Amino acid sequence: MISIIIPTLKEEKVIGLILNSLKSNLQLPHEIIISDGGSKDKTIEIAKQYTNKVVVFSGLNRQTIAQGRNDGAKTAVGEFLVFLDADCSIPNPNQFFKMALANFEANKNLVALAGQILVKPEHETRTDKFFFGLMNFLTRIKNNKFNSGDAAGGEFQMIRRESFKLVNGYREDLVTREDRDLFKRLSKIGKVTSDPKLIVYHTGRRAHQVGWSRLVVLFLINTVHFHVFDKVFSKEWTEIR
Repeated sequence: MISIIIPTLKEEKVIGLILNSLKSNLQLPHEIIISDGGSKDKTIEIAKQYTNKVVVFSGLNRQTIAQGRNDGAKTAVGEFLVFLDADCSIPNPNQFFKMALANFEANKNLVALAGQILVKPEHETRTDKFFFGLMNFLTRIKNNKFNSGDAAGGEFQMIRRESFKLVNGYREDLVTREDRDLFKRLSKIGKVTSDPKLIVYHTGRRAHQVGWSRLVVLFLINTVHFHVFDKVFSKEWTEIR
């Protein structure tokens, strides 16, 4: 069984699209878990139309996406945990997850799986093609050649639940790079891989609103800071809707 976990915060504009697609097209045994960070819009109302597993954060401080994913995982019963972002889309979910499961069936030592992340064609720019193409290429090299662990942009991660528990899930103190950190730790206990046939689309909204130049600088600063101090430079990841 697959447990699909989607962290949300004020996602009323997009959450219905991915949930409707999964409900209408995914026939494999699965459950959908929405882990909401305390939305004040219609996100929770929409989510409850598709699943009765809606976890709502009640803390005083803003929830990190790592906390949201971990909270969702705590309620999961599937053998595999799938983490998706709210603005993602998968054209053929049933075929997609059949191919994803085939990776795990072919390699019993496989603990985590990443795919190819692309911007939806109607939103994609030439700059998107370059940067996401580069990111997908580097992720495949890191995972498939060196098993060093990388999760591309974090829009799709599929992990054996027992392996996720073994490494204690995502680091909740990280407001960014939490996906890469998790795959790095998972690579220490088993095989991680990237399958380019598993294509997940998203809106590209962060790069489009923040700007690629600024986003690349933020990425580099946080990467260096993390490797030197074991924590990221950013104190909060700006909410983009």
